[in-house]
Amino acid sequence: MTDVVDSNELLRRIQRARACAGEELRTWRSRSEELGRTDPDAARDAHVRALSYEAVLDVMNEILTPGRRPVEP
Repeated sequence: MTDVVDSNELLRRIQRARACAGEELRTWRSRSEELGRTDPDAARDAHVRALSYEAVLDVMNEILTPGRRPVEP
């Protein structure tokens, strides 16, 4: 990526990434709950994916609104 972007464009990109991570988190949480009844292995995989998106969402939120969430040791 060699394009130079201004701060407003960077902010928009981060906000889009946060929205995408939130959507994926909801999707994988829902899938994990649905699969939990029928396929425990697939449910576990979906749960791990949800945790991954949750971590991404936490990072994006910290970038956009620093200090809102207390830092845990």
